[in-house]
Amino acid sequence: MGIGDKPRYDPWTILIYMGLVVMGWFSIYSAAPVVEHGSLLDMEMVYGKQLLWIGMALFLIVIILAIEVKFYERFAGLIYIIALISLIGLFVFGKEINGAVSWYGIGPMTLQPSEFAKCATALAVAKYLSQLNVSLKNPKDFMIVAGIILLPMLLIIPQPDPGSALVYAAFFFALHREGLSLWYLSLGVIALALFLGSLVISIWWIFLIVVAVLALMYTLSRKRNHKKRLPKPNPYVYIIAGIVCMGYSLSSSYIFENVLKDRHRNRINIVLGRVEDDAGIGYNINQSEIALGNGGWTGKSLSEATQTRGGYVPEQHTDFVFSAVGEVSGFLGATLVIVFFMLLIYRIIIMAERQRNQFARIYGYGVAGIFFLHFFVNIGMVIGLLPTVGIPLPFMSYGGSGLWGFTILLFIFVKLDAHRMSYDH
Repeated sequence: MGIGDKPRYDPWTILIYMGLVVMGWFSIYSAAPVVEHGSLLDMEMVYGKQLLWIGMALFLIVIILAIEVKFYERFAGLIYIIALISLIGLFVFGKEINGAVSWYGIGPMTLQPSEFAKCATALAVAKYLSQLNVSLKNPKDFMIVAGIILLPMLLIIPQPDPGSALVYAAFFFALHREGLSLWYLSLGVIALALFLGSLVISIWWIFLIVVAVLALMYTLSRKRNHKKRLPKPNPYVYIIAGIVCMGYSLSSSYIFENVLKDRHRNRINIVLGRVEDDAGIGYNINQSEIALGNGGWTGKSLSEATQTRGGYVPEQHTDFVFSAVGEVSGFLGATLVIVFFMLLIYRIIIMAERQRNQFARIYGYGVAGIFFLHFFVNIGMVIGLLPTVGIPLPFMSYGGSGLWGFTILLFIFVKLDAHRMSYDH
């Protein structure tokens, strides 16, 4: 793109965005009980309000695309600070909804700052890592980046909103693209496996598995070093690793019983099969699975979608909107939604890789990671494979804050990509 050329906005990304928004609105409309249906613009109904949020989201897109492209990098730090202040302000001015103080009440509206903090954090991470002489291999730089990511997490967890805090793990994708070793992800996976494993099997089985895995790793490492004529691996490293793993496993029960809240423990227990509670904390998941199964291959008409139209799935228009898709549109419709999300994430990664500017590339990977984690966790939650943690499905779950936050997140990258040929530091 030369000087004076018009920006080229990626049409596929915009089309996928519009498709998800339309499917989301129809699913929200479907989830409204029959007796409540009135005018599509009825602001007393969730589908009417969602139309208003969609209209305002389109207005936000116009503003985002009209702002000078370098604004987002130049003011990334300020945007991040404002986001942190908005999260801190919840402890004083926040409004409690469903047991969480995560919203500001603004007249008849509510605004959830954590939905916008994700975008602000993505900008801040991209801004810091794109500076000269900054490298994740430098412990100081790594700690600063980790701090940028952890600060909003630490402010969100006490609300309490562990689901929104979990999303910040998505920044691993951007950090890995910039050189962070996969060992960090491996450590996270190992910690999660040990934590869950210690809840469902005997500690002695954990001990045997840890010893077997470390012995195998030591043997393979020794053979590899022998072939390459390198020094033998230090066995004490593996012994210390084993002691740490066992100590962590032994402490898991204490963490589970004393750190997590009752509702979080119950949800994990249900997913792990330790308890059955279809009438209590597991009611949402059970009704969601019934709705998905009722949809069959091609879905039910609105008059036949008894789970969705009858209001049997709590919070179906928000976190469980995918179950409405499954019942009304069937397996084919649910698959179409999954394909759309996969295409969106794939498209964002393709766009990120073609960036000439490091800031835009890092931000793009942050966007892809956030969408992937939301998509993966939400659908896993709705089909009963993951605990219910309150993570919305981007562009489809009801709510102005979520829709606007995801729209801003995506279209800032669309703007950066459109100017990729002419945008320099």
